[in-house]
Amino acid sequence: MTQESFVDFQNVWLAYNDELLAQNHFAVEDINLQVKQGEFIAIVGPSGCGKSTFMKLTTGLKMPSKGRILVDGQPVTGPLKISGMAFQASSLLPWRTTLDNVLLPLEIVEPYRSNFKQKKAEYVERARKLLNTVGLGGYEDKFPWQLSGGMQQRASICRALIHEPKMLLLDEPFGALDAFTREELWCILRDLWTEQKFNVILVTHDLRESVFLADTVYVMSKSPGRFVVKKEIDLPRPRDLEITYTPEFTNIVHELRGHIGAMRKTGAAINQ
Repeated sequence: MTQESFVDFQNVWLAYNDELLAQNHFAVEDINLQVKQGEFIAIVGPSGCGKSTFMKLTTGLKMPSKGRILVDGQPVTGPLKISGMAFQASSLLPWRTTLDNVLLPLEIVEPYRSNFKQKKAEYVERARKLLNTVGLGGYEDKFPWQLSGGMQQRASICRALIHEPKMLLLDEPFGALDAFTREELWCILRDLWTEQKFNVILVTHDLRESVFLADTVYVMSKSPGRFVVKKEIDLPRPRDLEITYTPEFTNIVHELRGHIGAMRKTGAAINQ
């Protein structure tokens, strides 16, 4: 492992149970992946190719059948505390206010949990600041049903970041939103990442989203999932939405679409 790798997958295979393992039936196979410290990667590919399985392996929610995974220099042996997650469904607790939803990880995750009562005022201030950053200042006392889908997703991202994780995992976080709201949230995520430089792994079906946000885009093959294309995005940062209308941007999107289209037709792997 190079010193700067923050996530390091070494020949990782996963079968979902012993029976499937005995039949050599894998959900993901032979994954080798090194993600640098502070890097933003996106994973795209056809439905059912193992993108979400990859997320579970990265966070230690699933253990590989073969191979090993290191995160921040440590072998992954169980659920990681250094990561935050947000999904397509914001999954905010309906009986908690926006502020209390965002504070939830600090009530659950150590070392914050032990200090929650003593440090509550400090944590509330941190949550308010984060909500303000994503444009939710003034909505702290609203309940999820009083927020639009885009607002709920902003609160969900705040909840994922409140314990200052080293890694943020996003599984189709903007998939259910309209195009304008989605682009607005791309910019919010871009700004949060630029400021804090945590690692991000984004799983998305949206190729424009992957090219706009990521340093590197990986294309996954159909099941069993493997990384078949690695595309470094050489567009300068900071990126503005205007860049999405340029030929350079469109060419990259078309190239990635071509790879996925070819896999859909043949099911065959494509070389990097």
